[in-house]
Amino acid sequence: MEDKYKLPYMICVIRNFSDRTGLTMKQAFNYLKRYKGIDFLDECYPAEHTLSIENAVDDLLVICKRNGGGL
Repeated sequence: MEDKYKLPYMICVIRNFSDRTGLTMKQAFNYLKRYKGIDFLDECYPAEHTLSIENAVDDLLVICKRNGGGL
């Protein structure tokens, strides 16, 4: 069974990523999708949701950079 909090958590992380990077929500989502951040959040949700949102955003910045992102 899918965790009912997964989607709201992912939206919250994307919003915080957007705020930190100065991107719009749409731009942030597209960036995260292109550089595998969304895949990371989905696959690593069991561990990531136990961390702070700030830590999740830090992790996304690292993952996206490893996958060619420039932020």
